[in-house]
Amino acid sequence: MHRLDLTLPTLAENLALDEALLLAAEAGGPELLRLWHWPHQAVVLGAGGRLADDVAEDACRADGVPILRRSSGGGTVLLGAGCLLYSLVLRFDRDPALGDLHASYRFILGHIQRGLAAYISDIALEGTSDLTLGGRKFSGNSQQRKRTHLLHHGTLLYAFDFTPVARYLRMPPRQPEYRQQRAHAEFLTNAPISVARLEQVLREAWQAEEVLTQWPKGEMRELTEGKYTRTEWIERRRPRETD
Repeated sequence: MHRLDLTLPTLAENLALDEALLLAAEAGGPELLRLWHWPHQAVVLGAGGRLADDVAEDACRADGVPILRRSSGGGTVLLGAGCLLYSLVLRFDRDPALGDLHASYRFILGHIQRGLAAYISDIALEGTSDLTLGGRKFSGNSQQRKRTHLLHHGTLLYAFDFTPVARYLRMPPRQPEYRQQRAHAEFLTNAPISVARLEQVLREAWQAEEVLTQWPKGEMRELTEGKYTRTEWIERRRPRETD
């Protein structure tokens, strides 16, 4: 598998790059693992997330925290320092489990869980797509699925400050049962591992040995300008105002 360690200058470009990589794979490009970081606080909605339900917009505007939307599903997240982001583009025919959404999460997160087991004990897969320690979440995951490939988005918390989460994110209206209505700071945790080790585990888990030297720059720019920076995409689930 190819690997790409690349963080682009803007968050919109980074979100667009992941979709461009998925579309490139659909057109015959390689499977790959991408690792990237976003050190600034930013809110990212899932493709189906609702601003009014998920985000404290007034607080974000007051503090200059940007709000964007990704192409994969799942819940709304706050990014920032101490969070490793990874993106996987995989062929469905790599393994039969990838053809089913829930089985694909077990397959992908099982790889990561086994890789981390050498350094962290008692990791569990809870909910649909969370990795936890002691019942607290340190990794959230989501997917976008096309005809022959899927894009899997994941976050891994290792030195994240949970304090601002409650200021910028509302309590999600839909929660996994194991959350038990806990506030963000009581629900989340950091994995006791360095970011360098996390990156190593991911590369080894997916045998991502070949560096991707050519990536779809033009497609990324088109998606950035035509989708990820546009209000109609970011606010697409906002209810229309009525007279």
